[in-house]
Amino acid sequence: MGQRAEWPTLAMLGASYGLWALGTTWAWGVPVLAIVLTGIAIAQFSSLQHEALHDHPFRSRRVNEALVFPALTLTVPYRRFRATHLAHHHDPILTDPYDDPESNYFDPAVWSGLPNGLRLILRVNNTLLGRVLLGPLIGNLFWLGNEARLIWIGKRGVRLAWGLHLVGLVPVILWLWFAAMPWWGYLLACYLGHALLKIRTFLEHRAHDLARGRTVIIEDKGPLALLFLNNNLHAVHHMHPGLPWYDLPATYAGRRDHYQKRNDNYVYRSYGQIFRQHLLRAKDPVAHPIWPVEKGGLEKGNQSETGSG
Repeated sequence: MGQRAEWPTLAMLGASYGLWALGTTWAWGVPVLAIVLTGIAIAQFSSLQHEALHDHPFRSRRVNEALVFPALTLTVPYRRFRATHLAHHHDPILTDPYDDPESNYFDPAVWSGLPNGLRLILRVNNTLLGRVLLGPLIGNLFWLGNEARLIWIGKRGVRLAWGLHLVGLVPVILWLWFAAMPWWGYLLACYLGHALLKIRTFLEHRAHDLARGRTVIIEDKGPLALLFLNNNLHAVHHMHPGLPWYDLPATYAGRRDHYQKRNDNYVYRSYGQIFRQHLLRAKDPVAHPIWPVEKGGLEKGNQSETGSG
């Protein structure tokens, strides 16, 4: 086949599938343990899907897609994840409420028109505790609602992505049909998996005048860094999106001062620091704090300004 294999990624993928199988079968003798193990496996699987869409562990897009084809996360089709995430990687649009598919910010004009109850919920969701507890529900409601709209208007590729996703659900459904874990347990595990991923995405990007200053570095080397496959070094990933996850720490360590200067010192030492500072306190407002209303959008800058590539 002529493909070079990235064995650390393949090994991690095998371990994730193995943990998922263990959590949904043997571990169900202790339901809480089974749900936790399966939730961790689902979060790890999503991190591996992220590697796949960035052309790992093989150069072949089809081979990589096949490796992460089962729809373990239930609500996110791989091809839609790929399309929206690669669009997000155009750094000049980062945090843009309209153009960045992964932005958590609202246009201030839209925000001011929302009902008070919804604004309260979204403010709670802007704390780390709220993001973990409510974020999977809120995020999926917004995501699925927008996806339904795109399907309705016939946006190119969306129906195919969801069709393939339904096919990817078949092995999951068949497995759970015979596995010990019931569907309610798997739904809780999925919720936990999505909640863990919300820790990673909570402050990946901030509002900043310069695109290169919008992406975080979290110098964590613990279990969450492994779960997220070093995507906590997010500014490094955005500057070098083709690097495999296991090369990110050495790349960062080799030019630490450079990367911190490039992202204007948007740096946290660990996830422990993030929990201490933001568990109950929002990092920033829901409404984009520097949205230039008179221009209708952020200054996009140029490619040399973003630090991409």
